[in-house]
Order: sequence, then structure tokens, then C-alpha cells
Amino acid sequence: MITLGDPAGIGMEITLKALGSKTLPKGIIPVLVGCKTSLTKTYSNLKAKGISNLPNINNLEIEDMPINGPIKPGHPSAKSGEACFKWLTKATEYVLANKAKALVTAPICKHAWHSAGHYYPGQTERLAEIAKRKQASMLFTAISPHTNWRFNTLLTTTHIPLSQISSELTPELVSSKLNVLLHFCQRFKKTPLLAIAGLNPHAGENGNLGKEEMEWLIPVLNDWREKHSKIKLIGPIAPDSCWLPAAKAWQEGETINTPDGFLALYHDQGLIPMKLLAFDAAVNLTLELPFIRTSPDHGTGFDIADKACANEKSMIAAIKSAWALNQ
Repeated sequence: MITLGDPAGIGMEITLKALGSKTLPKGIIPVLVGCKTSLTKTYSNLKAKGISNLPNINNLEIEDMPINGPIKPGHPSAKSGEACFKWLTKATEYVLANKAKALVTAPICKHAWHSAGHYYPGQTERLAEIAKRKQASMLFTAISPHTNWRFNTLLTTTHIPLSQISSELTPELVSSKLNVLLHFCQRFKKTPLLAIAGLNPHAGENGNLGKEEMEWLIPVLNDWREKHSKIKLIGPIAPDSCWLPAAKAWQEGETINTPDGFLALYHDQGLIPMKLLAFDAAVNLTLELPFIRTSPDHGTGFDIADKACANEKSMIAAIKSAWALNQ
């Protein structure tokens, strides 16, 4: 299943472009959830602007959920938020009913959801609610086009204000996320090397720049190591240097002593290095759900909506990942 995202953004454009890619596995049979009229309009606009790498829209299977009235490209609203919220809900119900193997979601706009009365931090939290899971984890994964090395970063906390991070971080949460990261990395290597970033500059520098590391994070990591004696976990590492080995592996293929998975303690700590290195290739993968869910690692692109210039590479990667992780 593929949801089309906020109809005021680039979701329909990148979906159509991605489905026209010759690099997708031949066995994929996509089912799109969204407004058929809006998708057809997007298709016609792309064709008129000379975009040729598109599927035949008449051959696409579409679960049609019409939008109640016109949407202005680049202008999210309660109407656009309500539409993509319903599309996500319907698609998730289909996957849970085993009518599809995985879910790929185009980007949504959180404040449009809020305008429509749906107060979720993002799609991840709504998916966990529908699937009746207490929590879900947000992991970003990408395969380097230069070296074929896989780059994995899991976020401990996700869409919360910076001021709330310290209070949200708990020993139980960090241990749980390390388990999730280990389980994912073991898909590719039996004994992966894991790394965790510190919370404070210089990972607290022995308590001089913050005491969280000394007071509870390091003891939690030592306890986790005792329970997973065959797994090497390094850290907490100063956040400004934690991802340097990933840069070398991504660009040069230098993977000796390079972590197979990184745990970031908050959203931007993990997303900044991920997007700097792998913006076009990275995929947002939701873990701890009873199904695979992926999405592009970028947003709605309201500034370029309806201009036919959106880059579909991350959507292609999201579709490929959803397929591969289900095999």
C-alpha cells in the first residue's frame, strides 16, 4: 500500500515518478490510497511539463478516497490534513487485514493534521495507535551508492521539543531502543557493532558539561553490555564525532570498526548526519509494528509543489526497502 501524503505537497508527484522507475523490483504490485481525481491531475501536469518516467495511470490500482473540495498546491490546510489522515488510516487497516504486505507513506504535514483536529506528533505515532502498540521506533536506513555500505540510525526520542528530551529519556527507554537497534542490525550481521551518542557536548566530559551520562546513561549501557556479552557497544560518544566513521564508510568504503547501527538520543542529533550523508537515499523505517512501514526521509516540499521538479529518489528507496525487508 502507498499513501499519497498531503495533497498540497509533492507526495503524488514523487509517487508517480517512483512507480515509473525501471529500478523497482518487477514483482511489486502497488495499491495507492488517495484521491484519484487529484492524482490524475498531477499525472497530466507532469506529462505536460515533459516528465516521461511515469506509469500508465489507467493501470494503477487506486483505493479512491476523494478530497472534499479543491486543494491549492503549496498551501496545507485542515482539508489537506484531513484527507491524508484518512488515507493513512485506511491503508493501515488494509495492511493489518493482510490485504497488503507493507506500507509506504508519502510525507504529511503535522500542522495540517492539527488543523484538522488530529493531534499526533507524526505518522509514526498514529500507526502505533492503529496497530495497538505502546510505542514504535523510528530508524533511518540507507545503502551507499558509492560503497554499498548500509547506514543505520535509530532515534531514541522522536518528535518532541528539545526542552522535553532530558525528561523523556529514561534507562528503560534507552535499553529498549538498543534492543530494537540490535534486532534490526541482526537482519544483516549476527554480531553487529553498535554505537550510542552522548546527550551533552563531549558526552558530558566526566560531568563537567552535563551529568546525565555519569549519573545514569553509562550505568545503563554497562548493564546492557552484561546482558548482551557477544555484542560490542561503544559509547556514549561525543555527538560531534559519533558519526565520523559513517562518513568514511559511506564515501570511501572504510568499514573496519565502523558501527553497523547508531543510536541517537533525540531527533536532530541523528537526522543531521543521516541527511548530510544520505539525503536522497535514506528511508524512514518504522519498527515495532506488526508490518513493515517505510517513507522518504524528506518532507512535503510545499515550496516546490506542482512544479514537477521534486526528486523521487528517496521514495524509490522507500518502496525498494519495503519490498526487500518483506522477503
